[in-house]
Amino acid sequence: VQAAAQGFVAVSRQLADQLVGPRVAAAMDGPAESLTAREGEVLTLLSEGLPNKQIALRLQISEHTVKFHIASIFAKLGAASRTEAVSIGARQGLITL
Repeated sequence: VQAAAQGFVAVSRQLADQLVGPRVAAAMDGPAESLTAREGEVLTLLSEGLPNKQIALRLQISEHTVKFHIASIFAKLGAASRTEAVSIGARQGLITL
């Protein structure tokens, strides 16, 4: 009821596939694997538009480790870009914008 009041609608998976494509529709269902706590932190910093170097400094990890986490986030969310990962993460309630 709250979702409907906010303007959200429910559609069948078949219609979602037709409207946005199967890959995007599948990503909207939720990740096959949940994100780790660190991946959630990285995704949150991605949503702030920070580059890898700044994420590494904030989390006190190497840039290589940041790249590793981003690759894992992309795989788990089915995202092809930072923007898409943030968008999917926001739709799934993993981050708030």
